[in-house]
Amino acid sequence: MGTLYLVRHGQASFGAEDYDRLSELGHRQSVRLGEYFAERGIHFDGLIAGTLRRHKETLAGILQGMNRGGEHLSWDGLDEYDSDAVIATVHPDKLQKPTSPEMVRHHFRLLRDGLAQWMAGATQPAGMPTYRDFVAGVAGALDHVRANHYGKNVLVVTSGGPISTAVGHVLGTPAQTTIDLNMRIRNTAITEFAFTPKRHMLVSFNAIPHLDAPAYRDWVTYT
Repeated sequence: MGTLYLVRHGQASFGAEDYDRLSELGHRQSVRLGEYFAERGIHFDGLIAGTLRRHKETLAGILQGMNRGGEHLSWDGLDEYDSDAVIATVHPDKLQKPTSPEMVRHHFRLLRDGLAQWMAGATQPAGMPTYRDFVAGVAGALDHVRANHYGKNVLVVTSGGPISTAVGHVLGTPAQTTIDLNMRIRNTAITEFAFTPKRHMLVSFNAIPHLDAPAYRDWVTYT
């Protein structure tokens, strides 16, 4: 039996021109997760990450917290969908930078609607794969882990979309459930699978044990 730890990236830069970089808190979340792994004596035989900047920065922070280095495998099938392109399929006008809770809620209502349409094959966001191909990219990463890392611990750093898709793929959930899972994944949360050469089995979802202490209460974020 092997163990796969899927980790969502640290807090990125929601509302900024360049979302694809960690905030200062995102860096601290990542280092803290690495410290947690080191405190628990959890070591990784395989390191895999999506190709986005926030994935690489999160992995670097985790390794810093663990006081270790290591080469990782880049896997573009673990890259996040383009939320702006998804929203544009249901709201062609450019959204203003969210400056209030209601504007944030409006953004995510549109994202939910756009995701549902894309997953159903009713729309095709510009510059993105079909949803079938998106799932195939995530499933390919799971297949790689099973084929190459049986009996080992593997760390994968990616985004909420691929993580919820991995859970949905393994459990066979409907599209709406996958969207619901996606919207609730916290930054640097751990989703754990046990795996054999034949299949993955979900052990835990969206856990943040490294942020459980009162000192880290304000470190829990979703965007």
